[in-house]
Amino acid sequence: MPRKTVATALALVAGAAVVVTAPGTAQADPPGDKDVTAVMFEWNFNSVAKACTDDLGPAGYGYVQVSPPNERVQGPQWWTAYQPVSYKIGTRLGDRTAFKNMIDTCHAAGVKVVVDTVINHMANSSGTGTAGTSYSKYDYPGLYSKSDLDDCLRDINNYGERWNVQHCELSGLPDLDTGEEYVRKTIAGYLNDLLSLGADGFRVDAAKHIAVDDLANIKSRLSNPGVYMKLETIGAPGEAVQPGEYTGVGDVQEFAYGRDLKRIFSGEKLSYLKNFGEAWGYLSSGKAATFVANHDTERNGSTLSYKDGANYTLAQVFSLAWPYGSPDVQSGYEFSNNEAGGPNGGQVNACYSDGWKCQHAWREIASMVKFRNTAGSAAVTNWWDNGNNAIAFGRGDKAYVVINHESGSLNRTFQTSLPAGTYCDVQSGNAVTVNGSGQFTATLGAQTALALHTGAKNCSGTTDPTDPGDPDVTTGVSFGVNATTQPGQNIYVTGNNAALGNWNPANALKLDPASYPVWKLDVALPAGTSFEYKYLRKDAAGTVTWESGNNRTATVPSGGKTLMSDTWRS
Repeated sequence: MPRKTVATALALVAGAAVVVTAPGTAQADPPGDKDVTAVMFEWNFNSVAKACTDDLGPAGYGYVQVSPPNERVQGPQWWTAYQPVSYKIGTRLGDRTAFKNMIDTCHAAGVKVVVDTVINHMANSSGTGTAGTSYSKYDYPGLYSKSDLDDCLRDINNYGERWNVQHCELSGLPDLDTGEEYVRKTIAGYLNDLLSLGADGFRVDAAKHIAVDDLANIKSRLSNPGVYMKLETIGAPGEAVQPGEYTGVGDVQEFAYGRDLKRIFSGEKLSYLKNFGEAWGYLSSGKAATFVANHDTERNGSTLSYKDGANYTLAQVFSLAWPYGSPDVQSGYEFSNNEAGGPNGGQVNACYSDGWKCQHAWREIASMVKFRNTAGSAAVTNWWDNGNNAIAFGRGDKAYVVINHESGSLNRTFQTSLPAGTYCDVQSGNAVTVNGSGQFTATLGAQTALALHTGAKNCSGTTDPTDPGDPDVTTGVSFGVNATTQPGQNIYVTGNNAALGNWNPANALKLDPASYPVWKLDVALPAGTSFEYKYLRKDAAGTVTWESGNNRTATVPSGGKTLMSDTWRS
């Protein structure tokens, strides 16, 4: 086909004649005091916008990462997002207007937007894309033809050879010739279009399959050539292309980090984590993008996932407390089929419903974002471990965390560098007093954590008492019940007062599965209240199953919360 002009290509990409960054558009700084990213995997743009306002901004997340917005192949599978048809913005997640509105809403909430971008390859099928574009493998009318693709029309078969990795096809996906002038300008046109809509940064999918020089050239053409980039470069010993090569272009995703956390939290000792980071052979902290799980690894089992219960939750607590890299928090959905896309076409009507897991909002995880923001660049201090699976450490005089990954409770006096005073344990919502020597005494249940920081000096606040895992509930009850369930089933609690639903299953309070198989919920009740309660299970059809046995009883103490550690009675 005739060679297209750059101006024509940019117009086709954007649906407009000019692709520039609007004056005053917010751009991402290198990760700093607010360096945590919530990765809203397969959430549609309207749902992301709402999460920015309701959850991400208030919790202190610096960034939200959204799934690829450009036209993809049709189908319900999540991987369709990684098979581009064109650079038009139009998928089941939303159109150009929804994308722009999402960015504006997130910016208003103080959250910057990182866009997942797929610029290494194109779709490997034929048909009509999600925005109505007809295409076939090696021919994407108005955008690329076969002459714009690399000549190696076969799968990568030798990761020990650089040319093979960066010119052949990844799983049959046609590889763009990013060394070609036209391709570089066209990709830059797409990224500039996203910048013009307010995007603050990019995750680059399959970055190691693009030569470093090609990526650097493309980045130099952007309206903001210093824009934040996070690069997917999965490294392995002996491979020709290594992650460290890419640090001059952007932050690099450190896959070994997540794999090692799975190994440690699944069977080795947390005490080994004392020098976790660069001493383990990782990238320098300032260039590392880290994660406990991402959309690929939670499906292939190389890292932990929400299915791993307390192993996963406590690994997230550690990741956010430990001063290495810039953490991503994967927030996705339940899956039994590894190919399944997001429920309801990406529409999230409520967390913990329709399969949406909302890990970004779990009390154990969300509470640690402000912990990390408060700790800032403070170094690790006052490390303690029991030689096994209980650890504690501070972040200078700003913060302190204890993680008990043992099968039994932990009781001891901890030494911190915190100033004397009363703090709120943001994990449980209980008050903790640090004395003039920087010490406090606490008891932690099995598989729990405790976290203090100078930004949470007390637990006061008025909040919705039915909010799962509300750290600001100060007087009442903290329910916790070990209950295994099947997909579509959830655990509720009800009891003999209005706050607990007056024994009506329809008004029962849903518990949070954040630490599955332990389900949790904090409920505000006046001090001194004696109450009866019982757990019940509901399935997707609304069928109610009560646990067996007599009603349970408890009394709210004069200060703080009564902690329930129950087991479902079948």
